[in-house]
Amino acid sequence: MDEIIDIVDKNGQPTGTTALKSEAHAKGLYHNTIHLWLYTSQGDILLQQRSHKKIIFPLLWDVSAAGHIDAGETFTEAALRETREELGLTLVSENLTKIGTFLHETSYAEGKIQDNEFHQVFIAELTVDLKDLIIQESEVEAVKLVSFEEFERLLKDSESNHHFVASNRDYYKFVLKTIKEKQH
Repeated sequence: MDEIIDIVDKNGQPTGTTALKSEAHAKGLYHNTIHLWLYTSQGDILLQQRSHKKIIFPLLWDVSAAGHIDAGETFTEAALRETREELGLTLVSENLTKIGTFLHETSYAEGKIQDNEFHQVFIAELTVDLKDLIIQESEVEAVKLVSFEEFERLLKDSESNHHFVASNRDYYKFVLKTIKEKQH
């Protein structure tokens, strides 16, 4: 789906302009996305396997729910919407904790896509069983829970195991550290 998104400058400040997502990627326009990481009180993190239909990193495991922020939508509204769409999980804003913003500048598809995104990163506790989630097949191949220890092990070997997006290692470490701190 080619949604209309708000464009920001290199510092993440709104420009007052919008563009189609495809145009933003073709021209390297800066924009915001949300990332929501779900964790359990038992010390697990919910990972989403990207659909095999995705152009960027198909079948790799990544953030629990993520997506572009529609023009005029707040970060929180987008996080709640994407979680509902991708996982069939309804949360409320009080469930979310914003833990940071990360700039991601990467070129894909032989330079046809220049992805300049500010990830607005949230965490929330997952309080339902995996079987209660309804995954959006166009976006999500599968979901699974991994323990904090398994997350670290998979991350350590990400250059060779093709599990995570290896270039995101520092980002993943920050997320795991923050979730662990929230647990204590």
